[in-house]
Amino acid sequence: MINFRELASKYKTPLYIYDLDYMTKQYEELKEAFKGRKSLLAYAIKSNSNLSVINHFAGLGSGADCVSIGEVRRAFLAGIPSYKIIFSGVGKSDEEIREAIEKDILYINVESEAELGRVELIAKELGSVCRISVRVNPNIDPLTHPYISTGLHDNKFGVDIDTAKRMYICANNSEHLDPVGIHFHIGSQLTELKPIYESAEIVADMVRSLQNIKIELKFFDIGGGLGVTYKDEATIKPYDYAQAILGTLRGLDLTVICEPGRFLTANAGYFLTKVLYEKKNGAKRFVVIDGGMNDLLRPSLYKAYHKIEAITESKSSLSEADVVGPVCESGDFFAKDCLLPILEHNDLLVVHSAGAYGFGMGSNYNTRGRSAEVAIKGGAAKLIRRREEFEDLVALEKDFI
Repeated sequence: MINFRELASKYKTPLYIYDLDYMTKQYEELKEAFKGRKSLLAYAIKSNSNLSVINHFAGLGSGADCVSIGEVRRAFLAGIPSYKIIFSGVGKSDEEIREAIEKDILYINVESEAELGRVELIAKELGSVCRISVRVNPNIDPLTHPYISTGLHDNKFGVDIDTAKRMYICANNSEHLDPVGIHFHIGSQLTELKPIYESAEIVADMVRSLQNIKIELKFFDIGGGLGVTYKDEATIKPYDYAQAILGTLRGLDLTVICEPGRFLTANAGYFLTKVLYEKKNGAKRFVVIDGGMNDLLRPSLYKAYHKIEAITESKSSLSEADVVGPVCESGDFFAKDCLLPILEHNDLLVVHSAGAYGFGMGSNYNTRGRSAEVAIKGGAAKLIRRREEFEDLVALEKDFI
């Protein structure tokens, strides 16, 4: 049981809190689901990029799914070996591609013919052979929020089947490219199994067609996106997820790579914030807190639901309130019409399911320092990122025009 009052007293608010033991449980459950086949879980660093969190997964044997060279560097710093690191993303710069090749990571996920050409050219300049995978867009509706859908032709990610085949033939004929894998990822917060199975079936059939022209792949990268419960979502069991994927790989000797992020971290995290005061505009009630949209953007960006729990002595009846922050934007809210008791100055609110896409999407908007982060393991709390101070925010701006 997490003592939120004690943590608020010691580390102040707003504050991110991560339960590493919960992350371990989630990791082991997913790893167990794939135990019948060669597999690698490559933690999606974008979901929570704190070095202590990455290091925790490294200790469990995880790899890393990275979408910038900065994330690749974080993976190395946190102890993940090069042969377990994957570099994905639509817009890699030449400098990023060059560094990834020099670091000899497992492979680069390529997302367009133009990018494949840049990778080949840079590998040639370096006198290297670059292992690559092609991200295939299976054009399957993932039945999730449109902002986190990635597997349709309307999305910017990946290439269609015909383009992918041309890219594999090109890579196979190149002296500087080694096509070793195939990748697909249709979206995040997936709660329906059918689109996942249909996508895997399409991509597995493509692997077979490549075999027919003597292009032998080693890795079947299914991306991530396994959904979690924020409110009342019925989620997919890891075993059922794995069986759906594995059922499409009949006769194929491939290592399955899964890139979980939200599944591992979302419900392991809490955002702890303090009530500043209550106010009313006519009949409308607002609870004003010290955390803002710069700390946790998901409600403003996606209208995402997060359970909010009041830590208070109040015994009043519940009534509707908007929970809002101090940022100078009308979109600065955590919940609309949330049922809460009457709250006093310094009461605490716990925003649940905040371990994924929370701190990492934060900003310094309104010149606000980002929150501190604390990890809990075996009941002991440890500060893993100090709170930003004003001096941190202006450190790069000292030379005035």
